[in-house]
Amino acid sequence: MKTSAQKFIRLSAIWILSAFTFFTASANAIANDKWQAESESPVVTENISFENQGAHLQGTLYLPATGNHLPALVVMHGAEAPTRDYAMYRHLAQDLPALGFAVLVFDRRGSGASTGSLDGTGYEMLADDGIAGLRAIQHNPRVNARKIGFWGHSQGGWLAVLAASRCHEAAFAISVSAPMVTPSEQMKFAVSNTLKLHGQQDAVIPAAEARDRWEGFLRGTNSRELAVAALTAVEHLSWFSSTFMPSAEDLVTDPLQSTWRKQMDLDPVVAFKQVKAPMLFLYGGADPWVPVDASRKKLNELALTHPGIEVHVIDGADHAMEFNSHEMMNVDKPAILAAHPEAPRYFFLLANWLNQHAR
Repeated sequence: MKTSAQKFIRLSAIWILSAFTFFTASANAIANDKWQAESESPVVTENISFENQGAHLQGTLYLPATGNHLPALVVMHGAEAPTRDYAMYRHLAQDLPALGFAVLVFDRRGSGASTGSLDGTGYEMLADDGIAGLRAIQHNPRVNARKIGFWGHSQGGWLAVLAASRCHEAAFAISVSAPMVTPSEQMKFAVSNTLKLHGQQDAVIPAAEARDRWEGFLRGTNSRELAVAALTAVEHLSWFSSTFMPSAEDLVTDPLQSTWRKQMDLDPVVAFKQVKAPMLFLYGGADPWVPVDASRKKLNELALTHPGIEVHVIDGADHAMEFNSHEMMNVDKPAILAAHPEAPRYFFLLANWLNQHAR
């Protein structure tokens, strides 16, 4: 008779192989090849609807075909990946059920089939949307209500930790490619790398100065006139579209109406210290969007007083856990829609950690 450990190793191997080949199979398949065969899907789905703070949210719960008392994950969105159709979420929805997990993926408020608006929304509300999703699947007869946690990528990694800090029912939190610095600091790091990658080294300092004036206005440390002048001075330059700043014309008149004002100074350490559940942090060693070394150092320091965390940096993996030999930090929708993990170590670490901490 096989032990549970042997079964898990076998299932993990199957998951790694399926995750690694899933996204390349369609490109290699030839319709007329007689040796092509469709596999039997072990996944069943249920439509899930729930509400939070004025938004009606729609999602899909993915489950294995059989089994009960299932641990479950609620997926928290990356900033540019708000709906269920992004490839980043497929390895969770299509492969984790083979390991005995249920996975809820929902459309973010104001996107896809979900109502509501993102305008003026802070991270707390987005985290609470995820908590509402957790509570919606707690009542599913096949889900173990005491074994539901959060998984998030990029901004979603921040949200996974924040949701776990605001929800005592959370069993765990998994953060992928989310820095342990404020969003403001992270964007300065990312914009600097973007400009350098595109041969705009001379733009790094003026872009940072304009951002300081813009964010200074939002914080109330300098006037709107100074922010307008700073943006006007650079908005006509070729590199401005890569800085994620508004034009002078689009600058809000009331900082309280700015979504960025509500997000830019969030310190993830504050939420981290309030989480009682185990946490996993995964980073790519070749991620130009995130100060990985600074994040790892901060987490290792925090781990001295919070032993329930693990931190791993995966060699050669980028922000999406892909191997990208031509990194250009593209943010166009087709590129983000298609981005998905492919680093085998990411899959092994995730599967092993879930087996230890989520069952």
